[in-house]
Parts: sequence; C-alpha cells; structure tokens
Amino acid sequence: MNDDNALLRRERSLLVLLGLICLALLAGALYFQYVEHQDPCPLCILGRYFLILIAVFAFLGARMTSWRGVRVLEALVVLSAAGGAVAAAKLVWVQAFPSYSCGFDTLQPIVDSLPFAHWLPGVFKVQGLCETTYPATLGLTMPMWALLAFIVAFLAVMLSLWRNRHRQVSWPGIRR
Repeated sequence: MNDDNALLRRERSLLVLLGLICLALLAGALYFQYVEHQDPCPLCILGRYFLILIAVFAFLGARMTSWRGVRVLEALVVLSAAGGAVAAAKLVWVQAFPSYSCGFDTLQPIVDSLPFAHWLPGVFKVQGLCETTYPATLGLTMPMWALLAFIVAFLAVMLSLWRNRHRQVSWPGIRR
C-alpha cells in the first residue's frame, strides 16, 4: 500500500508540473503578443482556453487524494489537450494553405463573446487573423509549437492513465 501511495504522490507531482508548464506556455504566448507584436487569432485564443483548462484540471488532480479523483481529472486533461490539438492543427493547416480562412467572421464574435474576453481582453480578445504567419521560432511557427505541446500533454497523460490503470480505485459502497 505504501508503494501505491508513493506512486499517487508522484502522479500528483507530475500533474503540478504539467499545470506549471501550461501556465508557462500561456506566459510565452503573452510574450509573443506584447513583445513580439504577434496578434492572436480566434484559434490562438481557443488554444489559450485549452491551456488554462489543462492547467486547472491538472492542479485539481494534484489535490485529489485517491486514484479515482486523479484519473477523472486526468481524463479531463486528455480531452482538453485533444481539443487544443484540434485547434492548433487547424491553425497549422490554415497557415499552410492561406487561401483557406479559419472562419474569422464566424469564430471571432463567438470567441470574443466568451466571459474571459470581457474580463481579461488583453489575453482573450481576438486581435489577428489566422492567415497571418509570423517568423518561426527555432524552426517552428507558434501554431506548430502549440500543436506539439498539446500532443505531448495528450500522450503523456494517456500513457499515465494506461500505466496506472490497475491501481486500486475505491468506489463508494463497494469493498475489495
């Protein structure tokens, strides 16, 4: 049982690390927005929402004291990472084929009407177009980096869920 507790503590520590990485990625996006003057498009803003969801679910998962709670929140991390990967992949595709739009006319009012766009417009308000490409950083564009980050988060947490699938889960009312 002590070994199981040690593994649960390690899992929770990894979730804290994942949450911190997501916050660092968000800080990086803000650096590129305000220092490098790279305006975020609707899909970029959706990516920011998914980063925050991953961080929130990871931090909540790190607070759980049972494998069951950790697994539920890790599943939510996986779903958020998948959503972020879809948004980033679409943006990579739009920038590879600039004649296709991300649907700025359709997406922009939806993204800008979300509560966070009103509460923190400097972070969540659409200011750019998806077709606008900015210089690559270390050989990859920002959407490519975002796609890579979401895929790594998705795969890492899926691997963790798979690796820990046999850990004891206590269900209310059921004894083992």
